[in-house]
Amino acid sequence: MDKWHGAAGVCVDEAGRLLMVLQGKPDEEKRWSVPSGGMEAGETLEQCCVREVWEETGFRARVVEQVFGKEGTVGSVEFSVTYYEIELVGGTAAIQDPDGLIHDIAWKTAGEIESLSLSFPEDRAFLLDYIRNKSGRGSL
Repeated sequence: MDKWHGAAGVCVDEAGRLLMVLQGKPDEEKRWSVPSGGMEAGETLEQCCVREVWEETGFRARVVEQVFGKEGTVGSVEFSVTYYEIELVGGTAAIQDPDGLIHDIAWKTAGEIESLSLSFPEDRAFLLDYIRNKSGRGSL
């Protein structure tokens, strides 16, 4: 069985909004996700996270800490994704995705995330709890 490892960057701004990207292949429905992607040869998961944030958003990031992880199987591929809290340290919003899968960059509120079409719907509860905890509103 093939194995795939990836990383995701989770960033909440001072207004309590989550950095997200609209992604999808040209011929499919576009859905929202935090910046994420697969680890390349020679990278650590933290380096993967920083690179994916840069490619998908144009922002330079610094990993703060690991905050979540998930594992599973899709078809014949086992996957694991490690989510990191990140801090933006530079850059400006710009899509630089070499895969051509990113279509928009936006900051989304918890209220918006409750009804957004997500690439990974199983992340919704984690993302909402994370935003509410980071913005000091606690979990509802």
